Amino acid sequence: MDFTPTEEQAAARDLAARIFGDLATPERLTAAGTGSDPELWKALCAAGLVGAVEELGLLGLVLLLEEQGRTTAQVPFASTCVYGLLAVAAHGSPEQRERLLPGIGDGSVVVCGAFPAQGSVRSGGERRDGERAAVHGELTGTVPVVPWLRDATHVLVADDHGELWLTPVTDATHVEPVELTAPWSAGRLTLDGAAAERLGATEAHADVLAPTHGTVLPSAHADVLATARTAFAGLQAGVCAGSLARAVAHVNAREQFGRPLATRQAVQLRAADAYMDIEAIRVTAYEAAWRRDAGLPYATHALTAAWWASEAGPRVVHTGQHLHGGAGADLDHPVHRHFLWGRQLDAYLGSGGQVLQELGELIVSEEAQP
Repeated sequence: MDFTPTEEQAAARDLAARIFGDLATPERLTAAGTGSDPELWKALCAAGLVGAVEELGLLGLVLLLEEQGRTTAQVPFASTCVYGLLAVAAHGSPEQRERLLPGIGDGSVVVCGAFPAQGSVRSGGERRDGERAAVHGELTGTVPVVPWLRDATHVLVADDHGELWLTPVTDATHVEPVELTAPWSAGRLTLDGAAAERLGATEAHADVLAPTHGTVLPSAHADVLATARTAFAGLQAGVCAGSLARAVAHVNAREQFGRPLATRQAVQLRAADAYMDIEAIRVTAYEAAWRRDAGLPYATHALTAAWWASEAGPRVVHTGQHLHGGAGADLDHPVHRHFLWGRQLDAYLGSGGQVLQELGELIVSEEAQP
């Protein structure tokens, strides 16, 4: 395996770093509150970074999300790329790809994902559109928490049977604001006969689907879920790296008894442990992403990345606050945003114990297959 970015991936990563560095400043983040920054979102889309993810692959997206995480930028970048662009590119019909991908790429279509660990969504009233090779239906149910829902124009919904449906945000998709640990524009989604189209072609037209990057994909639900775990683990790596970078700058500048705090062995060891945790999150996310792009099985690798992000991520953001001393307790300090994001990503990925149990069960089931 080779995690070295291609020239295109490296160029996109560097461009993202410049845009996030210029526009995701502490002042602008404070002003955004729990909403997204429309100017930053417009800049990312105008630079072609959202649309480029189709060619950059999941590894390219992970590299871009690391840069977002370093600044905790308030934009639905991960959500739209995972549940929108990559999901439609990999599993949408040719007609869906032609119709939806341009809008996702230019930012006019913002997608979030409702994969309910709690709640229930039922689909019904299915009808087939032969000309568009599509299945239409209606969705009913509730998903208590959907990150970035208040910014979305469309929601990718997993129903009780694991089928994926794309529904626009209309009066039939009631959105109620929900406050999370991190300042994400989340909401409670209530579907009341909401019109939706199933992602992908009808069975009669299934031969027209072609996976991207030569990948032989599992079911759409399993693939999108594994893709999301990998991408958000990459985001967690960036959040943690940004927290540690702030802490390192602080302990190098802050003096105690005439010496920088960075010269203290206890501080060095704490920072070193955090660095090793970050590298574990990063390398497992890279491996899972690389395997998907290479067309290799990656479900267990995605769960491994999610486990590291869930277990090690909170340790790192706690360290970032701790090494700031009293300043780390200031709710208005930039490092506190990293703490909030790290804790929220931990909750979003699932607890370490839950992820580890799922990983073990998946390994056992794979070994039991002939």
